[in-house]
Formats: sequence, C-alpha cells, structure tokens
Amino acid sequence: MSNNKSLKRKRNDDGDSKSPTSKSLTVDGGDPYPELLRPTSDECRDVRDALLSLHGFPPEFATYRRQRLRSPLESDKEEESVLDGLVKILLSQNTTEANSQRAFASLKSQFPNWEDVLVAEPKLIENAIRCGGLAPKKTVCIKNIMSRLQKERGRLCLEYLRGLSVEQVKTELSHFKGVGPKTVSCVLMFNLQHNDFPVDTHVFEISKALGWVPKTADRNRTYVHLNRRIPDELKFDLNCLLYTHGKLCSNCKKNVAKPKAKVASSSVDCPLLGFSGLV
Repeated sequence: MSNNKSLKRKRNDDGDSKSPTSKSLTVDGGDPYPELLRPTSDECRDVRDALLSLHGFPPEFATYRRQRLRSPLESDKEEESVLDGLVKILLSQNTTEANSQRAFASLKSQFPNWEDVLVAEPKLIENAIRCGGLAPKKTVCIKNIMSRLQKERGRLCLEYLRGLSVEQVKTELSHFKGVGPKTVSCVLMFNLQHNDFPVDTHVFEISKALGWVPKTADRNRTYVHLNRRIPDELKFDLNCLLYTHGKLCSNCKKNVAKPKAKVASSSVDCPLLGFSGLV
C-alpha cells in the first residue's frame, strides 16, 4: 500500500493556488455561521457510521490512521517525513493519483536527496515531474520551499513542525508561496496527526448538500465552520470517509466536474439520502 494514494484528494483545489493568510485559516477567529448549529456531534457520528458501514475504512488512509492511534513512545517505520508529505501533496494537485505517484517516484529517483533538488536546474526538475502535470508551476513551488528552508533554517527539513501548535504550523507553512489552506490542513491532519478537517471538493460539496454550511459558503468559511462544529475525535475518519464517498457515489459527486471518474455506487446506495438536507 502506498502513502501516495491518499494524496489524490488534493487535486481540484481551487483555493490552493494562493498562499493562505492566518485569517483565512484560523479556527479561533469566530464561526462565520454562528447561528447554524449543524452539524451536531450526533449527526457527525451518524454520518461517519453510515459511510463506514458502506465503504469500510478506506485502505489508502490506513497508514495515517495507525500513526494517529499509536502511542507516542512507539516508533513507526512507515511514517514519512513532513517535507516528503508536503511535496507529495503539491505534486498531487490537479492530476490523477497514478500520475502524482509517478511524479514523486521519478523526482526521488533522479534526486534522492532534497539537497539535490535545491541545486538542480529547474528544467531537470520539470522533466522529472512532468507526468504529474503543471510541471513548471510545481517546480517553482518546490524550489521556493527548498530555498527558503535552506536560507531560514539551514537545512532541508520540516520536522520542527511536529513540536508546534496548529496555528504555529499554519503560520510557518503560509510563508511558502504556492502552499494554500487545504494543503496546510492536509499536512496537519496526515503528517502531523493534528485534529484538523481539510475541505476538498468532495467534502465541500457534500457539506453544502447536507446543509452543514449555506449554499453560498466558500471553502475558507466552510473550513472554519466545520472545524468548530465537528468533534476532534471524529474529524479524521469522517474526513477520509466523506472524501471516499464523494469519489464513488454518483449522487454525491453530481455537482463535481469529473466526467471521467469511475462510479462505484449508484444514488440508491447512498446512505446520506436519509439525512436532512441531501435530496
């Protein structure tokens, strides 16, 4: 099983092309929808249980789930570095899972160490990741990250983020051009094991359909509202399951422009049809 597979969820990230601000990412600046008391804790749990019964827990996220459940004293040889995780997320934007996997494997094959990427000519990096799409743009972003780390930290490593608070991590990662709110949230949830709730296309559309946020909500307000309403202990499983269900359910992905996506279940199989707001 590859850790890369789970990172497919970062594609179609309309809001990640610009660097985030602390205001757009914070969960402490006030709920944008204070009068909307949904989702309730019971509703989140019921949706989680319904999707778990239908899909089981998605195997592509199992490694990250084990890391969250292990004791702090236990070592985990499967745990990827934070910098590896960030680059994987960036490479997975606006492409398929298979292509992003090939792009990362190609990059690491040609440049085994991040120090090699730092000193490499941009064209060589572009060639290595071209199969993942948007190679020039992604190369600029990756090179900027490496250059800034070398200049400010003296080494190409993001492990220091493990000792920071959620807000501190957001502040640190927001300094990197091209690293947007959802990418930061995914790093928090997958690589740093924080109780954060990324909002990708699937989560966004299903949340609006369920009435968890207004139809006029944008990604940032949805992120803030859901992070305040969803219990921490449910965030990881619920997020992974909503993403998986959004990919597979024809009813729930009807508003997402993915004409070539494989449909693994029909609308009559959708357990969310029984919840208020989704019709």
